[in-house]
Amino acid sequence: MNRSDNEVAVITGGSAGLGLALATSLIDKGWNVVTDARDADRLHAALPGSSRVTTLSGDVRDLDHQDAIAAAVARHGRLDLLVHNASELGPMLPLAEVPESLFSRVLETNLLAPLTLTQRLLPYLIASRGTLIGISSDAAVEHYPTWGTYAASKAALDHLILTLGEENGIRAYAVDPGDMRTAMHQDAFPGEDISDRPLPESVVPHLLSLLAGDEPTGRYRATDLAQLGATR
Repeated sequence: MNRSDNEVAVITGGSAGLGLALATSLIDKGWNVVTDARDADRLHAALPGSSRVTTLSGDVRDLDHQDAIAAAVARHGRLDLLVHNASELGPMLPLAEVPESLFSRVLETNLLAPLTLTQRLLPYLIASRGTLIGISSDAAVEHYPTWGTYAASKAALDHLILTLGEENGIRAYAVDPGDMRTAMHQDAFPGEDISDRPLPESVVPHLLSLLAGDEPTGRYRATDLAQLGATR
């Protein structure tokens, strides 16, 4: 995974959690990374100045912000990896009680934004024979009470990512990283001690192994990827 020919990655939600861990690792391995977050100060503090990183503050749902991401990719002239990591947990309520406005907001962040951003960047991804990744969740295939809003968005994202891969002849993966010690996971379990959950950094080697390998387009769990790596 050490690179020498200016590979470019776009990773949404790069100020914390798995997005930050993956961005940092790729930069260390010689990649150029374009990443974003809503909180400008937090983003710039997490990824201080480097010639290999472009940080853009903004809301991934905003089309002007997506244009800024596309412009950064155009300056590089290529795109080898697009990771849809930015996510919104939404209301932890039974589906019967979820207001339509909150359900729509989660879909806009977790599903519609990945679609429209991919549409903007797809020509670069196809030209570089790149890889498309959507960060999923076990909630996309399980049925947990009060998780329905988030789960529906992630199940739809899985389908979106894998269909884009089939339609455009690029490698595409929906990856369930498992439970991680992140702010979002803490929000889902307010007041609970989540210090037993693994850090996001523990998932990065599995994502790198997926990028370096030749696994077919599909949905993978980080635990599956760990087993695949062990057999290589």
